[in-house]
Amino acid sequence: MTETVSFPQSRACPYHPPTGYAPLREARPLSRVTLYDGRSVWIVTGHAAARSLLADQRLSTDTLREGFPMTTERFASIRDRRRAALLGVDDPVHNRQRRMLIPSFTLKRTADLRPRITEIVDERLDAMVAQGPPAELVSAFALPVPSMVICELLGVPYTDHEYFEERSRRLLRGPTADDSRAALDDLETYLGDLIDRRRKEPAEEAPGLLDELIARQLEEGRIDRKELVDLAMILLIAGHETTANMISLGTFTLLQHPEQLDELRADPALMPAAVEELLRFLSIADGMLRVVKEDIEIAGVTLRDGDGVIISTSVTNRDAEVYQDPDSLDWKRSVRHHVAFGFGIHQCLGQNLARAEMEIALGRLFDRLPGLRLAGRAEDMPFKPGDTIQGMLELPVTW
Repeated sequence: MTETVSFPQSRACPYHPPTGYAPLREARPLSRVTLYDGRSVWIVTGHAAARSLLADQRLSTDTLREGFPMTTERFASIRDRRRAALLGVDDPVHNRQRRMLIPSFTLKRTADLRPRITEIVDERLDAMVAQGPPAELVSAFALPVPSMVICELLGVPYTDHEYFEERSRRLLRGPTADDSRAALDDLETYLGDLIDRRRKEPAEEAPGLLDELIARQLEEGRIDRKELVDLAMILLIAGHETTANMISLGTFTLLQHPEQLDELRADPALMPAAVEELLRFLSIADGMLRVVKEDIEIAGVTLRDGDGVIISTSVTNRDAEVYQDPDSLDWKRSVRHHVAFGFGIHQCLGQNLARAEMEIALGRLFDRLPGLRLAGRAEDMPFKPGDTIQGMLELPVTW
């Protein structure tokens, strides 16, 4: 039955898995799906199997390895251009790159950033309040907050945000493969030029992570310019796209669940648990891609060398054997073992920062604007198709 299920599919409701994935939920923990080009690959939808395979180094994230699954034509079109830093390389390269960046994303470093994140959030809310309702929450709040945070962390000029945000959108969901390739070219050129300028004229005030990598890694010959461009690109794109989508879709989801929202308002200490549950519930990055390097026996099937594997976070994080009543929001459940950030050596490096941004952004938003509500019908709110990171395209609100 699952042979005919295609992947990816678009959601009917922005915070639930696609209805077309119902057979996959019934066929846990592994089954088969068909990609856009007709290729059949394995899909992992059982929680235990997902965590086991994500920690198994017999699976590779190397996008240039034979058999690596490509889920869209535009991603396939840039496959031969480059391996994505961190996400598209295996150890020992992955471990070397990750070790360069870990000090900037620790819990302590994130805690130090919380006051500045709060300032940024309040600045954006001040601007919304001054302008008055209605407002479009994605462009006014959900996108600027993480974009400003990652710019300050990296040392990228926020004055350039419209340029790199627009190119990031085209790269991730451009209408054509040519459009995505052009966006990639533009981003590589922009970051390469920025690195060249910083090498000649280092930032005198508040140097960012990019300046540190130039001084400690590039100038000392540990990495070359291309690798630094690749690292900067993945940090810049992932640092604003994913969190912006979680803030916008998290807001929409809370407005659609007034009882759970009332619980948060009555007890703000629930916010960390709520963010964790929203990460599980929304699973915006649905489809972690791998290719088998060596045969693996799991759950009664054999994954062969060269087989493509997709871990579906939206289905895995709704596994009824792990989460009671998985299609409901419950701030009281324990969900720290969800796979929204992945698992194993490739678990999201920026997860601490993302959690902090979501906690502060959602907490301050509903505290400052207690009358916040949708400025229109929920069913009319546009959201993203299934072949990219999930989130709201626009979110008109009033208060």
